[in-house]
Order: sequence, then structure tokens, then C-alpha cells
Amino acid sequence: MTDITISSAVRSNLNALQSTSKMMSEVQEKLSTGKKVNSALDNPNSFFTAKGLENRANDLSSLLDDMGQSVQTLKAADTGIGAISDLVDAAKAKANQASQTSSQSERAQYSKEYNELLTQIEDIAKDSGYKGKNLLGGTGNDLSVTFNEDGSSSLSISSVDFTDSASTTGLSLSDLAEGSESSSTIDLGTAANTSVTLDSATQFATGDVISITDVNGTELGSLEVTDTTTVADLEAVYDGIDGVSAAFTTDTLTVTSDFEITTKSTGSTPADTTSSGGTNSGFAKDSDIDAALSKLKGAQDTLRSQASTFGTNLSIVESRQDFTNKLINTLEEGAGKLTLADTNEEGANLLALQTQQSLASTSLSLASQADQNVLRLF
Repeated sequence: MTDITISSAVRSNLNALQSTSKMMSEVQEKLSTGKKVNSALDNPNSFFTAKGLENRANDLSSLLDDMGQSVQTLKAADTGIGAISDLVDAAKAKANQASQTSSQSERAQYSKEYNELLTQIEDIAKDSGYKGKNLLGGTGNDLSVTFNEDGSSSLSISSVDFTDSASTTGLSLSDLAEGSESSSTIDLGTAANTSVTLDSATQFATGDVISITDVNGTELGSLEVTDTTTVADLEAVYDGIDGVSAAFTTDTLTVTSDFEITTKSTGSTPADTTSSGGTNSGFAKDSDIDAALSKLKGAQDTLRSQASTFGTNLSIVESRQDFTNKLINTLEEGAGKLTLADTNEEGANLLALQTQQSLASTSLSLASQADQNVLRLF
């Protein structure tokens, strides 16, 4: 190419046309990528600064996903606490129902229903996890949330153990005894059958008052002994009490009860007429019901306190989530300002370059025609 000689005018127009083509190529690249800085060659300072901002934004974006999962874990725990709180309220209702009846059989039934509610409380606590992390599941379920790329900003959320309702570090709600049936006997001395009068059975005398009470001292039945009161009459008193029955065999009255009862006689009061049968339910005593209500109140207070703690943690994570989202947008916007092209401006540049290219082509053609004038001499 160095052996080819072209005129100064042609060379000048050729150089202008080549320069215009190069600039058009650069503008077209900016328009196609949307960036004015596509590599370190374009602008090293802007390129590497923008790259650093983009890398930080990507790191924070990964942490943002973790924050979102932590929010769901907290929400799962909060949902579990809400459901457990409802069951605690139901257990309180059972205790109050038990306090409103003197029937030991009904109280025993309420004890069973109370225990079932405690079982459901434990089951809900076990089912309140999210992606293998259960903040109500106790040891091994603590949650740590990282807020920045170097880990210097984080939040530790301690788990609680509600999976064992009896745990003193949890709700401290123990299962109640449900009561059981057992029997005791009353020795009637020489009574051979149920038609024998009590005052002739050597254990009672006319004028004695036989009373049957439960553990609270509530009188369940009574019988005043007269000269015509028979063993059958006493047996009928026991049979008339809910959850209690009596059966007579020679000299002995066997009393079967679903709960503890005490039989006493005023007057002669022989020692062997005092009997206890059955084991009491957890709601048998009024004081037991009061104790259960007190524990339920404590459990409710614990639940509300823990819900408040998780609520505070949730607010923190959600606030940091919003902050991180905005920070990512700020970083990406900053990187964009360093590298993004103004498409309107570049479009105008391309249009101007196309016009310039057209003019340069025309000028080159004219210069070439001037060089061709020499051919007319031949």
C-alpha cells in the first residue's frame, strides 16, 4: 500500500471517512449495549468504580434473599404462638368449667380434655418450623440474620422450647391426673344380708348420721340411721352418687368410686366406717383448679412476651430488608451513572455521523474526479 500514491485531497477525505466510520462503530456499540463504558479501555476509573458498586449490590442482593427467608421463619413462629395462645384460652375455659361444677365425674372429664389441649399445644409448637428452622423448637433452632456483606451487622434470634408444655423454661403446663377407679370396704359386722338393719350390724346406732363427702368436703350423700334403716338403704345412697357404686357381700359393703370419697358417721363413729376409694383427677380440688388457672395465666403471659419479642425481631429484619433494597437501588443507580449511555444523545450522534459520512463520501468522490482530469490529455 505504501507504493500507491494518492493526492492530498483524496487522502484527507479518506482519513475523514475512516474516522467517521470508527466513531459510528463506537456510537453503535453504546446504543446496542446501553453503556458508554463497556470495558476498562473506555474509562478505567469509571469502569472499576462501577464494578465495585455492582459487586456490592450483588452481595447485598444475596443477603436480601436470606432476610426474606428469616422473615418467613419469624412469621411461622408467630403464627404458632397465636394458635397456642388460642389453645391456652381453651384450657382456661376447661378449668373454669370444672370450677363451676361439684361433680367429680365431670371434673375428671374436664381433666382429660385439658390434657388433650396440652398435647395439641406441643404438636403445634413442633409444626411451627420453616425450612428446617423452628423458633418454637428449642435447642438448635436459634436464628442468625446477616445484614451486610462483611457480616459485621447481624441479628441473633433465640429460640424457645414450647414442644414440652411441662418444661419450666417454656410454658410450665403439666398434664393433670385424670383419676382412676378403685374400691374400699366398710365392715358391717354381723350383717348377713341387705335387709339387716344398720343398728343391729354392730357398727352403727340409731341416731347416727352417715355422710359421704369428696376431697373438697362437699357432701355427696347422707343417711340418718333409724331403727328401720337397712343395709340396702345405705347401699342405695352410694348408688345414687354419680361415679360411685356399692355392692354387698356378707358382713362387707364394697364401695367403688371414680374419685376419692370419705364416709364418716357421727355418733358411734367406728374407725372402719371411714373409707377412701378412687384417685382424684387434677381438677378434683378447688385449690387444684385455682393452681391450674394461675399456671395458665403465666403461660399466656409467656406467650405474649415471646410474641412481642418475635414481633420486635420481625420489625428489625423487615426494616433492614427495606433499607437493603433501597441501598441496592442506590448502588446500581450510582454504577449506572458512571457507565450508562444517554441513548438520546448517542442517537443524535449517530444521525450526525451518518450525515458526516455521506458528506465525506461525496467529498471523496469529488476529489477523485479532480484527479481523473489528467486522463483527458490522452
